[in-house]
Amino acid sequence: MIELTDALYEVGADGVATITLNRPEQRNALGAPMLRDLTAALASARDDIAVRAVVLTGAGDKAFCAGADLAGFAAQASEVQRHIERGGFVELFVACERLGKPLIGCINGHALAGGFGLALCCDLLVAADTATFGTPEIKVGVWPMMITSIVTRNLGRKRAMELFMTGERIDAATALAWGFVNRVVPASEVRERAHAWAAEIAGWSPLIMRLGRDAFYATDSLDYETALHYLQAQLTVVSMTEDFREGVAAFLEKRAPKFRGR
Repeated sequence: MIELTDALYEVGADGVATITLNRPEQRNALGAPMLRDLTAALASARDDIAVRAVVLTGAGDKAFCAGADLAGFAAQASEVQRHIERGGFVELFVACERLGKPLIGCINGHALAGGFGLALCCDLLVAADTATFGTPEIKVGVWPMMITSIVTRNLGRKRAMELFMTGERIDAATALAWGFVNRVVPASEVRERAHAWAAEIAGWSPLIMRLGRDAFYATDSLDYETALHYLQAQLTVVSMTEDFREGVAAFLEKRAPKFRGR
């Protein structure tokens, strides 16, 4: 088991790992230690073959994550040192994309600023009906630089600019209508429902899940024709796996497939 200070990490018998931002008294704000812990936890989940899906959530019932812990980034440090520490956000966001396994965000409360960006790094989002989302940075003279690309890719240009320029929060129902939250559930059920969904997804082929998830993100920055050729090649790779053959055989034989991750 890895040793963490600002996050919790546990793996269940169902193959679902749960990573919890664990600073509820600070609304799970992202300081340098938290960034390191989350990145380390994701690396452990990535490398553990027993883990087939990951749930990311926050401790307490008020906030998933309120954003960067401004007080936690050494106030007396030089601007160069603060610039280096902010690199922890880059490492964390990249670690989410390169996890190679389904990442389900369990949004148990407010997801604001950098916390909003972290939520959007998840593949799927299950939100409590009490959750809110937003980028309030403009109200204190800051622009959400570290998450601009993440928000724009998930919400589109106009929705993203609306949040960036107004600093307003939107509720879970609006987030669902805008399309960046997948499911909204009662706050009392959000952890259970997120875990159940992760366990269901964990039952599919981990190899095909990784190949498909990696292809999804790899084509983000490719032009249309290049993306099509890349995906054609990846489909050939998928069709060469044992799990592909097992899935087809199970379908034809009208039985549940037995995926082995090969």
